[in-house]
Amino acid sequence: MSLSLSADQPAVPDDADDGVWLECIECGETFAPFDDVRYTCDDCDSLLEVRYADLPTFDDFEGEGVWRYADALPFESGVSIQEGATPLYEVPRLEESIGVEALRIKHEGMNPTGSFKDRGMTVGVKVAKELGVGRLACASTGNTSAALAAYGSRGGMETLVLLPAGKVAAGKIAQASLHGARILEVDGNFDACLDIVQELAGQGEAYLLNSLNPFRLEGQKTIGLEILEGFLADYDTVPDRIVLPVGNAGNTSALYKAFRELVQAGELDEDDVPKLTGVQAEGAAPMVEAVENGADEVRRWEDVETRATAIRIGNPVNAPKALPGIRETGGTAVAVSDEEITEAQRDLAGEGIGVEPASAASVAGLRKLRAEGIVDDDERVACLTTGHLLKDPDAAAAAGSDPEPVPADTDGVLEHLQD
Repeated sequence: MSLSLSADQPAVPDDADDGVWLECIECGETFAPFDDVRYTCDDCDSLLEVRYADLPTFDDFEGEGVWRYADALPFESGVSIQEGATPLYEVPRLEESIGVEALRIKHEGMNPTGSFKDRGMTVGVKVAKELGVGRLACASTGNTSAALAAYGSRGGMETLVLLPAGKVAAGKIAQASLHGARILEVDGNFDACLDIVQELAGQGEAYLLNSLNPFRLEGQKTIGLEILEGFLADYDTVPDRIVLPVGNAGNTSALYKAFRELVQAGELDEDDVPKLTGVQAEGAAPMVEAVENGADEVRRWEDVETRATAIRIGNPVNAPKALPGIRETGGTAVAVSDEEITEAQRDLAGEGIGVEPASAASVAGLRKLRAEGIVDDDERVACLTTGHLLKDPDAAAAAGSDPEPVPADTDGVLEHLQD
């Protein structure tokens, strides 16, 4: 099984380009990485992964941000807006209330466009340039469109984004608009948008930069490398568990790939790989359903609804990569209510960390698993928060306190405060 933690480093095929190639996760067919536009296997239509002849060790990394990890990526540099190097916050009150030995928040909302998507786009847009394509495209619940628009603009490329009409937070639409993307609002949900974009890409009308694209996940795996380096620096050990929100399951897949490569490079023992733990909203939880039922595939949910708009997805395309990641690391998946998500969003805000609702799902999931005894009190845990508070200002305002009208004089203000 190519996605097993114990899988050997693959042999280098003849179609590798400077030690880089694409390989099908199901049938093992290999392809040259940059000769043709390719998202899935030509033979069986399964997902592809990027493979490398030489896998780096921690000693090979230098610099800061995503491109610190150039030795683990297809290029030495990409189309960059100084992405990565996001904070790994301490949260002492949350740590104590949840009841774990250590809790850190990896806040990806501190990337240039306010979400983790920037890590994938710095690599993906570079690949698009290498392939010589003219138009970039994505389906999005918001963050992907914002990142693609910014990085496409940075790279001087035309950008097309398809969004589910009325289902995308205002902050994200504003970003895509200002960065010059052409925005198409689709009368359907995210999965319908993705279906259309995949068909457009298949017809050669655009280069797809959703997480179905294997190169995008290469940038996202640097999240896991930063978390490991942060824990090693502060605790002299890697985390026991990483908890993360799940939409299309790209981050789960990317982190698992990062850890598999470290195991193959001899830098990480199999037994030390963090347990990957996915969290979904109850109204959009097909991955949780598959994990709980021991299923090998995810059943597509046609109707999904949650205030956590960034993970309002019923058909996670990276499930074939993410399910092995959860199971091989001894992790799990859990669904949380919108109310639990909002409570976690407030808890994070109480520590000074502002996130959009989907981001808070990780903390809500950890709290639930700890209460159920699935997470032990001696665990060191990293929770991934994926997007900034201002991505969804309406949700932030609804979760926060209301303004209080006061008269325009000091005595009136003091009287109001006393009351």
